Amino acid sequence: MNVLILGAGAVGLSIAAKLSTVCNIHAVSRKRHADRIISHGFMMSGMWSEGTYSFSCSEAVPEDMNPDYVFITCKSTGTRDICNQFSDLLKGREVISMQNGLGNEEIISEYTDHVIGGTIITGFEWKGNAQVHVSVESGPMNLGRFPSGLDENVMELVTLLKEAGMKAEATDNIRSSIWSKVLYNCALNPLGAVMGVPYGRLNNAHAWSVIENIVTEAFMVAEADSVSLPWKSAKEYLKHLHDIQLPNTAGHHSSMLQDISSGRKTEIDFMNGAIVKKAHEFGIASHYNSFISEQIRFMEDFQAD
Repeated sequence: MNVLILGAGAVGLSIAAKLSTVCNIHAVSRKRHADRIISHGFMMSGMWSEGTYSFSCSEAVPEDMNPDYVFITCKSTGTRDICNQFSDLLKGREVISMQNGLGNEEIISEYTDHVIGGTIITGFEWKGNAQVHVSVESGPMNLGRFPSGLDENVMELVTLLKEAGMKAEATDNIRSSIWSKVLYNCALNPLGAVMGVPYGRLNNAHAWSVIENIVTEAFMVAEADSVSLPWKSAKEYLKHLHDIQLPNTAGHHSSMLQDISSGRKTEIDFMNGAIVKKAHEFGIASHYNSFISEQIRFMEDFQAD
């Protein structure tokens, strides 16, 4: 089995490391990470593993690479560029989006007819070049044919991930899984960045009031967009977030906080910003999601100055 990972950052390299034990893997990553992997291997710590992994990694795709599956794991802000850069390679391939937010699968669908949606609620934190600590895990990966359905190729991929020691499940309603993760990210990611705290510190009455309003707006948009969610109401999801997801990821630092601290653009336009855009289309008020989106954009601009 040949697997290619494009836009391999902390998530992609960690998946590549695990898959390297069961299949032929190549990761396309930044030069500093690729050089380190070639010379010293990829170092992983935390919940997924404690060890060093060796696998093929560079800034380019080997000419003789004929992948059975192609993962796209870059930030959502880079999806279009990745697809344009590797458009000839993606055509006709099984391409998996293992990314945050709304809209990635739709972009990838413009380049191949074989799109698999994926979600992962796991915390990956850089500890150095080609060194990642897996801090938290709130559940298994979910994978399914986009926009809906299951087939042999999806099931084969799920089996491969499990063989590599990762928790993975198949779903015939991947849109529901994607939106479920969007609710989680919209609730915690930007507020964790604004406050500069790990998620556990958001279990505070004042922070929770903001979270409740963000989630209520997002839930209304999901319902208007005919998305079938696992929870009957925003209140029911908020209980799940408070009692299960928040404790399971209490020590994780927001990816937006990590991006802003490093001077990178965040994925706000694919998370709360996407909620605001869809809310406008459906005539739904989204004041809290709009405010937190603008706050993150201000922090991006402020850090860039």
